[in-house]
Amino acid sequence: MDAESAKLIAKAFAIGIGSIGPGLAIGRIGGKAMEAIGRNPEATDKLFVPMLLGMAFAEAVAIYALVVVFTL
Repeated sequence: MDAESAKLIAKAFAIGIGSIGPGLAIGRIGGKAMEAIGRNPEATDKLFVPMLLGMAFAEAVAIYALVVVFTL
């Protein structure tokens, strides 16, 4: 295996592993928010902004993984 092949494999693992966590987190955040809204529809306004912030922070981790891939 030459250096270029190893570099491509490292990039694939970095973005693959770096996107699993944020993907699971975004799904869980959205699911729990929908569960909470289903139980208490009046809480929609109170849940929406924290839900979006949590999703944005989780997505930031995936973007950091993408930046690492581009720097490799």
